[in-house]
Amino acid sequence: MWRLSRALCVHAAKTSKLPGPWSRPAAFMSTLLINQPQYAWLKELGLREENEGVYNGSWGGRGEVITTYCPANNEPIARVRQASVADYEETVKKAKEAWKIWADIPAPKRGEIVRQIGDALREKIQVLGSLDVGHVTGIGEGLQEKVTCCILFLFSGPGHALIEQWNPVGLVGIITAFNFPVAVYGWNNAIAMICGNVCLWKGAPTTSLISVAVTKIIAKVLEDNKLPGAICSLTCGGADIGTAMAKDERVNLLSFTGSTQVGKQVALMVQERFGRSLLELGGNNAIIANVLYGPLHTKQSVSMFLGAVEEAKKEGGTVVYGGKVMDRPGNYVEPTIVIGLAHDASIAHTETFAPILYVFKFKNEEEVFAWNNEVKQGLSSSIFTKDLGRIFRWLGPKGSDCGIVNVNIPTSGAEIGGAFGGEKHTGGGRESGSDAWKHYMRRSTCTINYSKDLPLAQGIKFQ
Repeated sequence: MWRLSRALCVHAAKTSKLPGPWSRPAAFMSTLLINQPQYAWLKELGLREENEGVYNGSWGGRGEVITTYCPANNEPIARVRQASVADYEETVKKAKEAWKIWADIPAPKRGEIVRQIGDALREKIQVLGSLDVGHVTGIGEGLQEKVTCCILFLFSGPGHALIEQWNPVGLVGIITAFNFPVAVYGWNNAIAMICGNVCLWKGAPTTSLISVAVTKIIAKVLEDNKLPGAICSLTCGGADIGTAMAKDERVNLLSFTGSTQVGKQVALMVQERFGRSLLELGGNNAIIANVLYGPLHTKQSVSMFLGAVEEAKKEGGTVVYGGKVMDRPGNYVEPTIVIGLAHDASIAHTETFAPILYVFKFKNEEEVFAWNNEVKQGLSSSIFTKDLGRIFRWLGPKGSDCGIVNVNIPTSGAEIGGAFGGEKHTGGGRESGSDAWKHYMRRSTCTINYSKDLPLAQGIKFQ
């Protein structure tokens, strides 16, 4: 007998908001399938005729009421009150607060909780399997995958071997920005090649010379080894080339380093073709070293520097040092220190790419950690302290949310052995690091049956 589990999940109809809580005539309630004997198992799951659809520690819901219908007979099963926008906001806030507690629970204890969840699901696996979307009875009773995840370990069945096979993705496109173009290209190119990929590099138009120079060196090595030069290709160009790479399905992975604004466009173009991208976008480091530095990249960068200084003044800041263009050839500006701004001043949250240091006074550790994390970028951060407890709180789940979290060392640069990249608007991508190779590979899960039997996955048996 086939039991259609989708019947209870996917066919729903909206109902206008009710003037009061659950005002429904008894005749309507009696027509719901949940009240019929053959569907009594639904109540074993705690379901009722009218159900609240929001849970954040307590049940509720102030949105529309949705009636769920069984597509096998188009009869109403039960009703659920949905979340309103206010419900959503409240739930998110509570979830963030709950995270502060959950993050402090040791991993073994969290594992024990998950194991218990698995046990609880297993107890109801028969009825849950009939309610789950996309399953029929017999395919693990619908919830086998979830229960298996809660067991927390992976194994093969008798006469089977379960392995993961990693293979190169193919062509890796590398788009670098004007800053650190060779370093960024090297992070991507070296590991991509080791993994078995070929590369196509497009540097910033303003750094075309270094792109050509580096490629010439690489080409010579390939030549001497009688290998095709196209293994490390180069296409200098502007936005038109970058756009073509982002849209090209033949580019199996696109690594992009640049601004958050352009990175968003790249991500959308790659995602539109279900491609893979590695994004290393804007940063706004919590500490900036103003000791040794060269000229800014272009005249436009100088204009941006001056604009940022003026904006800082408008927002209440005071320039206590620097703030001017240096009277000498080139794009040199003075290292600049600004005080008096609010921690959430818009200019302080903007990546200027100039030697400007905004200084803030804070009251306590919790406050300054929050200020560090409130900016949209999440590349690099650092704290200077001798307090061992503070160091590990800074490195912990309630500390810095950046991709690079330093202690007693500036934020400029990164150790080559570590993963370089950041969170939030920095894009989430990582270059280098212990598991960076996975970006440049595709993964296959392989189950090999070397027995004489032909069993189904997860030990499923049809009666």
